[in-house]
Amino acid sequence: MKRLGLLAATGTTALVLGASVPARALIVFDPSNYVQNVLTAARELQQINNQITSLQNEAQMLINQAKNLANLPYSSLRQLQSSIQRTQQLLAQAQRIAYDVQQIDRAFSTSYAPATSSQSNQLLISNAQSRWQNSYAATQDALRVQAGIVGNLDTNRIQSSALVTSSQDASGALQAMQAGNQILALNAQQLADLTAVVAAQGRAQSLEAAQRVSAQDQGREQLRRFLTPGQGYQSSNVQMFH
Repeated sequence: MKRLGLLAATGTTALVLGASVPARALIVFDPSNYVQNVLTAARELQQINNQITSLQNEAQMLINQAKNLANLPYSSLRQLQSSIQRTQQLLAQAQRIAYDVQQIDRAFSTSYAPATSSQSNQLLISNAQSRWQNSYAATQDALRVQAGIVGNLDTNRIQSSALVTSSQDASGALQAMQAGNQILALNAQQLADLTAVVAAQGRAQSLEAAQRVSAQDQGREQLRRFLTPGQGYQSSNVQMFH
């Protein structure tokens, strides 16, 4: 009887104790559920990291595009145009027979035309003087063009150095392309200067050659007149000798 009473008392105590324990103390830890929750959180974190990386890449792409679209801060266009204008002005100031086809044709049909018996002695002398003046002026013009282009050399050197530096420091494709275009423009300007020198020098040489040919032709005509009886040139010279 005592044993049964003890068991009953023990059971009653257990029921009382069980009724007094809080509900949260009865939660059972589930390892598989915990692992699943951790994996889910890790995947979500990885997705967030991927999104952050994507946003960073897009931001960098926009920065690169902005650099590629940025204009070159340095421009040599004004200096190049000024150099070209100076050379053009020097060519436009050509004296007497300029770089004009009609003027050249008129000159070679008059003062540079072959001497004929119908031309007076005074006209022959006037043509000879005109040809000499043409050659003199052309030589002066050529020297002036050469001096002007030599004056452009220092400007070209400065512009070339600045453009090369700008090209090397270009932050994007557009700046590099603009620097390259300006370097090409500088090369074109230098080529134009070289063409101007060749043209001016060639003009002077051509007029000098034409003067020599015309002088020889006129000399033959004057000799013919001197040796031909009855020519006024011969008579006047005979009187001068006497």
